[in-house]
Amino acid sequence: MELNDENGKLSPRVRLGRRLRRLRERKGLSLRQLSDEVGGYSHSYLGRVELGEQLPSEALVNTLDEFFDTDGVLAELLELAHDALIPDFSRKVLSLEPEAKRIQVFTSTLVPALLQTREYMRELFCKYYLTEFDAQIDERVITRLRRQRILERENPPYYWGIMDEAALKRPIGGTRCMAEQLKHLTQVAARRHITVQVLPFTAGAYPLAGGSLTLHTLPNGGNITAIESFDSGESSEAPKRVLELVRRFDFVRSVALTGEESLDLIRRYLKEYEGEAVS
Repeated sequence: MELNDENGKLSPRVRLGRRLRRLRERKGLSLRQLSDEVGGYSHSYLGRVELGEQLPSEALVNTLDEFFDTDGVLAELLELAHDALIPDFSRKVLSLEPEAKRIQVFTSTLVPALLQTREYMRELFCKYYLTEFDAQIDERVITRLRRQRILERENPPYYWGIMDEAALKRPIGGTRCMAEQLKHLTQVAARRHITVQVLPFTAGAYPLAGGSLTLHTLPNGGNITAIESFDSGESSEAPKRVLELVRRFDFVRSVALTGEESLDLIRRYLKEYEGEAVS
């Protein structure tokens, strides 16, 4: 586990753990005593949090902030720790995601992040971060699930997600996992503020092949974009670059299936996965 970031500074998870340890020691409590005081969270779990080996849950952090009367300081550190799990090149874009009035996403091989199920995203993280422990993978899953709340809030942004048909064909996590993922897609696509489209194999070549694109429209009408491949990416607010990427997205949207046609295709794949899952 890295204690420092690339600039030699303490990582947010370590800062959170050290702050918790100082708060506990000031009260003269052992880990076992703190465990008893905050509702039975195991002392070993609390110890891992203090050492920066594991991030605490939101529920635990809220309990600790209340117990130590720290006015949300630990919750703020937890948020910073979750942000640190996001690649540098997309961190600024995702930091502005909660403010976005419209989110447009294209993915060439996977279901878009905000539409993924827990099991699907966990399988992706397990295969991508091969050297990480289960607890670290769980933290990445929690971070992505936190992002998905934006689509559940009272006044959500308009979300437009387009994916290559390859995202439906590739059995991430096996047939049962894919069946649940595609079923989830049919459910979210029924919401008024969400549009889901599929770019079929028959569309041929297109200008975003092999990567993914995110476009956020902000309250002031400006746009910020992120484009990435498997291990690199860039973000930009420069008007010329944004316009170029908007044009690419518009091209993909123009050759994608309509919403209803996309749902029909998703349902056909879903039926196949469900049939394989029970056979």
